[in-house]
Amino acid sequence: MPTPATRTPVRIARGTYSNLNSSIADLQEGEMCYATDQNTFYVIEGGVLTAAAGDVTLTGTQTLTNKTLTSPILTTPALGTPASGTLTSCTGLPISGLTASTSTALGVGSIELGDASDTTLSRSAAGVLAVEGVVIPSISSTSTLTNKTLTDPAIIGTILEDIFTITDAAAFEVDPGNGSVQLITLGASRTPKCTNMVAGESVTLMVDDGTAYTITWTDATWGSGGVVWKTNAGAAPTLNTSGYTVIVLWKVSTQVYGARVGDA
Repeated sequence: MPTPATRTPVRIARGTYSNLNSSIADLQEGEMCYATDQNTFYVIEGGVLTAAAGDVTLTGTQTLTNKTLTSPILTTPALGTPASGTLTSCTGLPISGLTASTSTALGVGSIELGDASDTTLSRSAAGVLAVEGVVIPSISSTSTLTNKTLTDPAIIGTILEDIFTITDAAAFEVDPGNGSVQLITLGASRTPKCTNMVAGESVTLMVDDGTAYTITWTDATWGSGGVVWKTNAGAAPTLNTSGYTVIVLWKVSTQVYGARVGDA
């Protein structure tokens, strides 16, 4: 529809918001006016300048619904808790529990590094960290290392070896997993086994013969033909009749070797 050639202009009160507000007594109830410094229409309602419905003012507090803001500049906005959003190139983003303090605790239960399925850093105990539930040993902690290889370690002080007393039985086991020093008191003549020893392991065995009992070392778990003796001209040691007989047993490949220590 073209613009009519004959029309009557509508002239409403206009001026800055401050001027309109100071001259509000000159305006009538329901009259519309325009604040030039705010580009906003107002209606006189109850003697008060009220922004026309649908207008966004520069100074008013309003809720914008389904509005698109293109390249807005937000000055110290209170964003509340956004349901979603991508913060790119943002700085100073606080994380709950993180503070600029050397005394305040980090209030985060765990930290995901990289893939959350395999690199979770968490607190195991006071001063102890864990990765995926496995404790990280420190240089001052007392830790049990399982299946670890120590290459050329420098050990300061004496190594504390486990001492284990074997329960006597007809075919008692000499298992290095129980300790590197093991004791046995015979209740009868016995034929022991060595089922669990692997190549490179050794045991110092101290044998009390009980009442002149003997040991037969020929079980196949020691290797082909039993223990290969490297003392006593290749013969199994004769047990002392008092005190302990000390024997060192070690395994190379599939064979266990033995040697008596000290006097007969």
